[in-house]
Amino acid sequence: MRSTDAADYQHVTRPVAAMAKELTPGTVIPPHIHPRGQLLHAAAGVMEITAADGIWLVPPMRGLWVPPGVEHSVRMIGPVSMRTVYVAPEPAKRLPAACTVIEVTTLLRELILAAVAEPVDYADGSRGEAVAALILHELQAPRTLPLHLPWPRDPRLQRLCRRVLDDPGEDAGFERLAESAGASTRTLARAFARETGMGFLRWRQQARLVEAVSLLSQGMPVAMVAARLGYDSPSAFTAMFRRMLGTTPQRYAARDSRSEGD
Repeated sequence: MRSTDAADYQHVTRPVAAMAKELTPGTVIPPHIHPRGQLLHAAAGVMEITAADGIWLVPPMRGLWVPPGVEHSVRMIGPVSMRTVYVAPEPAKRLPAACTVIEVTTLLRELILAAVAEPVDYADGSRGEAVAALILHELQAPRTLPLHLPWPRDPRLQRLCRRVLDDPGEDAGFERLAESAGASTRTLARAFARETGMGFLRWRQQARLVEAVSLLSQGMPVAMVAARLGYDSPSAFTAMFRRMLGTTPQRYAARDSRSEGD
């Protein structure tokens, strides 16, 4: 029986090790650090990963690369079939230096599933070694996706951001939200841009996109997602979604459905 304990994969002799794990809705893996880099991939379900620099959403056909030594926690949104690839520190130096959401292509997805089926200590010249080499090759030039929410350190800004996440469809202006945080609009606006690298309106749009991906991945119809996020019409929501991710929400949802049915 293959281990589902991440610690058992950190000091193996091979540069790439893969683990499969089934997790129930609402499961939380508390903050932790791995000496290896980690690609978190959901073959089915949605994961929310939190680190010091922000929050990332990982739906099917996506993955989050977490460099070695980065503390992070994971929350399962619905049941999740997690497929994790651990990469030794030396080859991990050739991969992104920060947490990054990437597209898991059909090829990379099949390679990850193949790696899970191979022995952890695969032999030289074996199929397992070839699969591991291809995984590293695919990870070196991934297509990245904007499913990251920078997280501020100022407690006042954190309260403001948490209010948006709790109700992303709320359309309160920044001035009203700043008042509830107990500071002037100008002070908070400057602090928000400094700590997140973007203005509040852009951050809220990003938060809505992240929530949209989560809801679509759970099977919610596009019209209901648009209404939940405060858009006047499904077409307005679709325009935002296409602009941010390069595809329509209908096509995105259909692709996720096909990937979970494989």
